[in-house]
Amino acid sequence: MSTTDHITLSRLQQLVRQGIESVLPLPVWVSAEVSDIKVNRSGHCYLELIEKGESDAIPRAKASAVVWRNRWEALAVWFASSTGAPLGVGMKVLVRVSPSYHELYGFSLVISDIDPTYTLGDMQAQRQQTIDSLRADGVWDMNRECAMPTVCQRLAVVSSATAAGYRDFCNELGAYPYRFDVTLFEAVVQGHGAEESITAALSAVADRYEEFDAVVIIRGGGSTTDLACFNSYMVCSYIAQFPLPVVTGIGHDKDQSVADMVAHTALKTPTAVADFLGSQAAEVDARLVELDRLLRVSVENALNTERTRLTVASHATSEGCARVARDVEVRLQSLGERVALLSKEILTRQGERLERYDEGLRSTSAVLMERFASQLDSLAGVVAANDPQRILSHGFSIVRIGGKTLKSVEQAQKGETAEVSLADGTMNVKITDIWKKS
Repeated sequence: MSTTDHITLSRLQQLVRQGIESVLPLPVWVSAEVSDIKVNRSGHCYLELIEKGESDAIPRAKASAVVWRNRWEALAVWFASSTGAPLGVGMKVLVRVSPSYHELYGFSLVISDIDPTYTLGDMQAQRQQTIDSLRADGVWDMNRECAMPTVCQRLAVVSSATAAGYRDFCNELGAYPYRFDVTLFEAVVQGHGAEESITAALSAVADRYEEFDAVVIIRGGGSTTDLACFNSYMVCSYIAQFPLPVVTGIGHDKDQSVADMVAHTALKTPTAVADFLGSQAAEVDARLVELDRLLRVSVENALNTERTRLTVASHATSEGCARVARDVEVRLQSLGERVALLSKEILTRQGERLERYDEGLRSTSAVLMERFASQLDSLAGVVAANDPQRILSHGFSIVRIGGKTLKSVEQAQKGETAEVSLADGTMNVKITDIWKKS
């Protein structure tokens, strides 16, 4: 090849840039998901945008993007005021971009505008999809069918340990003169990673479910985007099928989350949850005080009646005394029978309650096992489809030189010996020519 028959690297990069700029009408609106975002010291915002497959959620496209400082300051305020939260990882966005290609830094997108209504619309669509899926699964009312104890004192709390809502809950609960055993299962309850963190905490509670009367999920107030994790299918499916009654206090007044819809009892704030639990105990306490008063009155009345009867009997004949004694014996026998009957009823109710817990646990376990089995079958299919031996049986081969697998013809040179693996064996071949796709 002649030394003059070539172009420089910079010239090649210029041609690529000119080709990109000539193909697309600029700028253009693009939908994507934010996978990373950073604002550097100079005030420029750098993002990674991705597009995932609808069925497998595997990224099928990825690009770097930038919002220059003079635009970022205004766009950040506009987006946050419109959605109630700053632009963050995991959000679906509609951005107005101009493709850019730099000789040193490669391909990127320069963002000039963001449509916040697209992000809100996507979140609302995901919320409705979660509702439809839970109803189709037949688990929508499952948690509300769990028996709520008359008094819940052993509480598993899913929350952030540093959240103001958790402190408010503990302070309010502590104001009641009753004993509550609170066990915190710490979780991230906002933003990226919240879904996985909440379900992990619930799974930890499920491993010890017999130690608790109920599960409490709380967090302070937040915007629609902050609370998006409580509309996710993964979190809400866990709540709907949980073997203990779930009480939510997610701290928002506008839209009810799907987690609230499937929980046994939904309240507005963490403080309201504490009031609910404290009021439960107070009502039972009041009933016990009233029963104690009624019992005292009944005993006093019975004693007064017996004193009167004995006084009369002391002035009567021996036959009258015997009649009074028989009457007392009959009443004592009747009272004993009533006590035995009430005791039997109480034991029967407790037995029925335990049976309901057992049935609920068995049903929930069966649903979860069936779902996990389906997921394992799906994964097994993926593994089988990607088995190297199966791929080789379709006529493909693996080429190695020096023990290293070749991914490009640029890794080979004329005259080298290559090892070629086929479905039924291996052979060595000598490379005589190399052609590269133009």
